[in-house]
Amino acid sequence: MKNNDSNSKTGEIKKFLDYFLEIVNEAVFSLLANKIRSGLAVLGIIIGIASVIVMLSLGQASQKSIESQIKSLGSNLLTIMPGALSTGTVRQAAGSANTLTLSDALAIKNEFLNKYIIDISPELSRRSQVIFERANTNTQIIGVYPSYQTLRNINLSSGDFISQFDIEGTRQVAVVGPQVVADLFGDGVNPVGKMIRISGKSFRVIGVTLAKGGAGFFNQDDMVFVPLSTAQKLLFGTDYLSSISIGIKDEKLMNQARDEIGYFLLARHKINDPYQADFSIMSQADILQTATSVTSTFTNLLSGIAAISLLVGGIGIMNIMLVAVVERTREIGLRKAIGAKNRVIVGQFLSEAIILTLLGGFFGIIFGIIIYFILSVILKFSFIISLPAIFLAVTVASIIGVVFGYYPAKKAASLSPIEALRYE
Repeated sequence: MKNNDSNSKTGEIKKFLDYFLEIVNEAVFSLLANKIRSGLAVLGIIIGIASVIVMLSLGQASQKSIESQIKSLGSNLLTIMPGALSTGTVRQAAGSANTLTLSDALAIKNEFLNKYIIDISPELSRRSQVIFERANTNTQIIGVYPSYQTLRNINLSSGDFISQFDIEGTRQVAVVGPQVVADLFGDGVNPVGKMIRISGKSFRVIGVTLAKGGAGFFNQDDMVFVPLSTAQKLLFGTDYLSSISIGIKDEKLMNQARDEIGYFLLARHKINDPYQADFSIMSQADILQTATSVTSTFTNLLSGIAAISLLVGGIGIMNIMLVAVVERTREIGLRKAIGAKNRVIVGQFLSEAIILTLLGGFFGIIFGIIIYFILSVILKFSFIISLPAIFLAVTVASIIGVVFGYYPAKKAASLSPIEALRYE
């Protein structure tokens, strides 16, 4: 009995495989008979899947890039920013008010040095035009103390950084980033000792920072560092600071240090209500979370737009399959007249739609990876392929094949044999 049952099951499996192979062969033959139409249907899926892979991978790579750039700014940092400036009923962006001074920074250092903090870096940042002979560039000018180098992990490829002597003497010296060197002097030139002009004032280049990378306004290579006293008195004419960076001894002390420093500043500024504070304190984790949130939102938006092309590709497949039903009406009628069951008709048309989507998915993944590789080279991103993006693309492609192929398949199966045979 057991042998009979085993033989019966083996026979059923073989019968199913034969049926499956027959359906697939017929579907492939039918698709090859209309190469251009099949190719256009596949193209829609390829574009959709490639777009999803590229968008999600770019989002993941940009997120990693921002994360590494923020971490490269230094470890265990708290950053104090001025509050927002209000004009009438209009409140401007955070950091627009003049509420932080050098005396605030020095008072924090005196109060919390060795208790919580390693060192403190008062900073004044503005954009300005920098000129060397006939070349010029608009870049970020940052007035700093020597402690900036340690807290922000600044390494030099040549020369020296800003010293306390430069601060006390309000010296007109500058340390430039490699992007500034390329813009003003050209590649391969050591500018140490050369004179540049910042906002009409002459400065001698004393050092060049080592490349860190970045883009846009966050490019750490596109900066010029000058003594804070020089920036305040000679360049920008202000006693206020753009920010205060504080190096905390231990990551475990970050929250406690932030609270105590915050209340200390509130007392200095004679503010009783913390909600009325004229400054804000952010940790690297806060900055990273904000940047990641923005990047994720942008990536999801672009991926949603890219996913629309998948939907369009699915509709294209459905339209092509409906056309195929009309063109093959007599064939369907003939097959039903000689005994073909509805499930056979459904199986053939559904398998055609699934084959189209799987082919589109396969080539979409390949083209998506190739396009992303090219973009990663151009944008200087890490080549990180998003495996969830590939899984999502294949899953969606399979679903599209079933969903958008079922209606034409069902319509074909529901045709009356007599009416189908009469169709011209």
